Amino acid sequence: MTTVRSANLGVPFRLPLLILGFVSLASGVLAGLARLGWSVPLPSAQIVLLHGPLMVCGFLGTVIGLERAVALGQRWAYAGPLFTGLGGVSLLLGFPISAGASAMALGSAVLLAGTTLIMLRQRELFLITMAFGAASWLAGNLLWLTGAPVHGVVALWINFLVLTIAGERLELSRFLPPSPVAKQIFAAILATLLAGGIFSAAGSGTAIYGIGLLGLALWLLRQDIARRTIKERGLTCFIAVCLLSGYAWLTLGSIMLLAAAGLSGAAYDAVLHAILFGFVFSMVFGHAPIIFPAVVRVKMPYHWTFYLPLLVLHASLLVRLAGDGLALPGLRSLGGLLNAAALVFFILSTVSSVIRGFRANRN
Repeated sequence: MTTVRSANLGVPFRLPLLILGFVSLASGVLAGLARLGWSVPLPSAQIVLLHGPLMVCGFLGTVIGLERAVALGQRWAYAGPLFTGLGGVSLLLGFPISAGASAMALGSAVLLAGTTLIMLRQRELFLITMAFGAASWLAGNLLWLTGAPVHGVVALWINFLVLTIAGERLELSRFLPPSPVAKQIFAAILATLLAGGIFSAAGSGTAIYGIGLLGLALWLLRQDIARRTIKERGLTCFIAVCLLSGYAWLTLGSIMLLAAAGLSGAAYDAVLHAILFGFVFSMVFGHAPIIFPAVVRVKMPYHWTFYLPLLVLHASLLVRLAGDGLALPGLRSLGGLLNAAALVFFILSTVSSVIRGFRANRN
């Protein structure tokens, strides 16, 4: 992303923010397992109800906010991930949900301010897309703060993630620019997603939102440079596999959303996890070897074992969705446990790569 470096913070100040995000990740995973019936230790009883906010706002919001602050290069931008990270911790400590939601709303406001600042300096479609994503996150957080249920704001939170990812992929497409018609189609998809997110928050618009998500998935599958880089080797190929498989999950999730008469029970679980776990975490796995070194200044040399967490992610999600589709709660719970295992394998793989990087530097 375009950078404006002038007053950046060093790694010793960034690392605690990253740790705050991973605290929310660990707690969110435990909360998700508890919701599936697994006996796991939890810091407070209310955490069971906060699986989604911890994963989306506490973890993903903090990590994205940190990456954006590094790109912006302004110290005030680090207040964004600080607020969202502390918001997650406040939920873990049993503070009122309004306290955590307030902190997360402040964090998303900082992210929107930073993204808007860059957009005003360089008015490109990819920056406009990411600004709308940040605005959707702020809108969802404000609605949640005022008492809206999580299922009422989840479309706005999803917009934050999918538009952030789509904007970053659109930025990279400058190496293989889409045609003017393709850009117009993308703009129409963006408008559909924004309208669908707003209508969904109002209790309707599921079909519009599903059409927008499906359109975005198909656009990315057609336009992303990953269709060509998958023919390469090493890290380049791995990233392409993550991207294309993630787009496949987004396609499936949007089709299930359109097919479901209403989002509740098994359908709700299947759609959300196809998108938020299958799509979003495939992107996280693929971009981690690039973003993590940029944020904490370490090397992550590629190794074929990078594929193992990705394989577990896909296999575990297939198990979970099979449990949803066949109305087998035990199978869905097993899939959820394997989802958690995929994230553990990913963290171990990341740590192993960093260790290999340190050893390579010393030799």
